[in-house]
Amino acid sequence: MVETAMEGVPKPGEWPVDPQEDIPVSRDRVWIDGCFDFSHHGHAGAMLQARRLGQQLLVGVHSDQDILENKGPTVMTLEERVSAVDACRWSTKSIPYAPYVTSLPWISHYGCQYVVHGDDITSDSAGEDCYRFVKAAGRFLVVKRTPGISTTDLVGRMLLCTKNHFIKSLTRTLMGAEGPGSPDERSNIAQEMSQRIKDYASDETGRQPGACVLSWNESASSTNTVSSSKSESCRTMVDGVRPRPGQRIVYVDGGFDLFSSGHIEFLRQVVKAEEALGRQNGWYDTSSVETRCATGESTDYGPAYIVAGVHDDETINHWKGVNYPIMNTFERGLCVLQCRYIHAVIFSAPFTPSKEYLTDFPFGTPHAVYHGPTAFMPLTYDPYVGAKDLGIYRQIGSHDFQSVNAGEIVQRILRSRQMFEERQRKKGEKAAGEDVVRRRELMEEDAAALGKERAANR
Repeated sequence: MVETAMEGVPKPGEWPVDPQEDIPVSRDRVWIDGCFDFSHHGHAGAMLQARRLGQQLLVGVHSDQDILENKGPTVMTLEERVSAVDACRWSTKSIPYAPYVTSLPWISHYGCQYVVHGDDITSDSAGEDCYRFVKAAGRFLVVKRTPGISTTDLVGRMLLCTKNHFIKSLTRTLMGAEGPGSPDERSNIAQEMSQRIKDYASDETGRQPGACVLSWNESASSTNTVSSSKSESCRTMVDGVRPRPGQRIVYVDGGFDLFSSGHIEFLRQVVKAEEALGRQNGWYDTSSVETRCATGESTDYGPAYIVAGVHDDETINHWKGVNYPIMNTFERGLCVLQCRYIHAVIFSAPFTPSKEYLTDFPFGTPHAVYHGPTAFMPLTYDPYVGAKDLGIYRQIGSHDFQSVNAGEIVQRILRSRQMFEERQRKKGEKAAGEDVVRRRELMEEDAAALGKERAANR
């Protein structure tokens, strides 16, 4: 994607995405815009709330240059940020190069009656409200900002090497039995977290049941090669749409830290591979479609039901060290849950999907277990031996975003530390001193050395 400035109102043929001619403004079309730097669940939460206000959600994504001039440097490129927006289940269409100060001609061109934003203030480089024009026109709606998560917060975790975001046991946290605060505060936090999981499991309308959500017993999620085979180790948290007749069960797993374009493209390629297989097997033939519709399904569905296992914080930190994961298991799980390429999520999934785990899978033994090209975890053994023994292991090949993972994102921050620290100061966040940053760099070097040692001993 070529970065170019888009001044003023484009002419027909110059709009970043179709349509090129103005379309009628409708209350059913809603606009939301932003930087969307990092695919954190706060962005997804804003899009979910906005999607519930209409039938279509158009998402404006600001250019790297506009963000630099008004806010500071981005961590992710425009292409990577658009990829994340496109992957959100509630996004209808992304609009790259959307003006940093929301423009009435832009939202009207794309047929949107209202602009939605969180209940925080966003200002341009001159300190003026970015939404002043749409507010004056009475076309601005406010939704609740997701607390406790932001790009600024995540950058702070990287620079300061904090670990207080880790969750020891998600199950106990969701029971209110673990975490900071008084018993009443923990109970309220647990209720809010549980409701957010339920909300993020909704379908593309944001109003109906969508993804299934399960939790694996953390005692079975250990860092060693043994994993439980008892079906009672898996607990249903949200009972969404289950596999439909004829669908292949597909399993993927990972840390999904800082849920990035690398993860997203891997998941998209899994869907693409299963669709190609479906075409070979006649899934999209007219007779097959008619047969599925005759069974009472309101809409047709794809050939694969994709389940994502998300590892817990202790497991990720065991293998990667430093203060990884940068996002805790709850935050990472929500990022995966909002992705349109996923049909179910298993929190605290075992690091090793053993043969026992796979044959006792809650949706039936998977037809395929996919793994991608990203090699961020320095392992001492092959965790996919079970899948290989069952003959269901599949590998996704190279793709454009394969190098984008949590480690690469941290390195981007460190390489441009001074600019990001200035951005942190503008946000009122504590900046990291030279000694703190050097400590981070040394910890990263130690982790890299450990990774090489593990690889040599594997």
